[in-house]
Amino acid sequence: MPGSPKVLIAGAGPVGLTLANELVRHGISVRIVDKAAQRTDKSKALVMWSRTLELFDDAGYVGAFLSAGLQAHGAQISTGRQVVARVSLDLIDSRFAYGLMIPQSETERILEERLAAAGVTVERCVELGDFTDRGDSVEASLIAAGGARETVRADWLVGCDGAHSTVRHGLGFAFEGSTLQSRWALADGHVTGLEPQDHLHIFWHRDGILAFFPIVGDRWRVVADLGAGEREGGDTDPTLDDINGLMARRGSPGIVMTDPIWLAAFRINERKVKDYSRGRVFLAGDAAHIHSPAGGQGMNTGIQDAFNLAWKLALVIEGAARPALLDSYSAERSAVGEKVLRNAGRLTEMATMRNPLLQDIRNTIVRFAASFPQVQHKVADQLGEMDIGYLESPLTAASGQLPDGPKAGERWPHRLAGGAGGCRFTVLGPPDLAAGLVAKFPRLAVAAPGQSAADTMTLRLIRPDGYVGFAGGPQEAARAEAYLAALAC
Repeated sequence: MPGSPKVLIAGAGPVGLTLANELVRHGISVRIVDKAAQRTDKSKALVMWSRTLELFDDAGYVGAFLSAGLQAHGAQISTGRQVVARVSLDLIDSRFAYGLMIPQSETERILEERLAAAGVTVERCVELGDFTDRGDSVEASLIAAGGARETVRADWLVGCDGAHSTVRHGLGFAFEGSTLQSRWALADGHVTGLEPQDHLHIFWHRDGILAFFPIVGDRWRVVADLGAGEREGGDTDPTLDDINGLMARRGSPGIVMTDPIWLAAFRINERKVKDYSRGRVFLAGDAAHIHSPAGGQGMNTGIQDAFNLAWKLALVIEGAARPALLDSYSAERSAVGEKVLRNAGRLTEMATMRNPLLQDIRNTIVRFAASFPQVQHKVADQLGEMDIGYLESPLTAASGQLPDGPKAGERWPHRLAGGAGGCRFTVLGPPDLAAGLVAKFPRLAVAAPGQSAADTMTLRLIRPDGYVGFAGGPQEAARAEAYLAALAC
């Protein structure tokens, strides 16, 4: 483990662990450090959405998460007296048409154990100190628990070290945004009185929101915003009596929590950096963006940061792609972070409005809108992060006229075959054209096996993270070749 790795990763939460696993899968040497003595034992980020599951599936190790999680197939919003809306998560356009409810403690366990099986151990009680970008490498100081210092030289440094990121502070990046004034209570415990148990239950009460998220068995996460008269003691953690009182006032009759595992108070921060990188240093996850928990997309967005960065770093380190490829990381992921931040903020604002007249108007509009299948479909896809794409990316080539299917910049809906996920561009098109492109760019591209007749009528380059980079007709093979040539060393 000691030495000069290609990539030094600060932070061993879900984002840092995902990045480490993906780089190691490519054969890239990494060191990953974390100042905590052990991984979290709390449920924290609780849902893994469809797009994240697809990425782990393409990478070949989604099964461990599926075995440890609970499938949530719907969400129900009510006032406690009547249902306002139901959303079926089965409508998500994905081979994983559900939200996988899995505690962050389990997500981290699975990722850390997989990393250890590959021969990489998380270096715990080790904190990143200062660092300097030397132009051809990054020199960093690592501080062990006893105060011993080690100087490490890595080709690249990635800060996955959370909202108080040392890497972000070292870069001098502003974390722009705000802390909402509302106070919130969280409880993780055993709950009875909720059905169906594979649904998210959200109550829009006059006094505020009360939300339930299934974990496993009769264990649920409960979240509520606190009104002016509730727990005036400031930000002290709620008690079990506080939680049961909130559920009695805002929920349907008979909901009770026992044996709490975790009780906490929190405030919502909405912050983001403008740029996700400078030189040889990158930010990912909460180090770059923090959101309202509404929609449960914070961790998912961070994990997708890691997938986006990993294949680009790997191709550059391997010498298969030019370093300029890495410039697309900030451009792509900053735009996605902005979108998620905006959507989560809107959901929070809608759920926490206090004016009774506005609440009635909200409920009427949502009830009416949810009666349309196309609206339900759109909401389900947004939750599952199916609507994320890179239409304005520097890696997206303008499409020609295609008969059907995803355009350049859009998500490719099918599993990447033959281990291509996260490794190379997949060429879909007439076999002779695909073979020709692979022969010219063997380090950048692989041909898709077993293509359908429809696939051979078009020519597409599918990025290693499952988005369409180039799309056109077979007659545009020269444009596809130019696309790869612009990336290749």
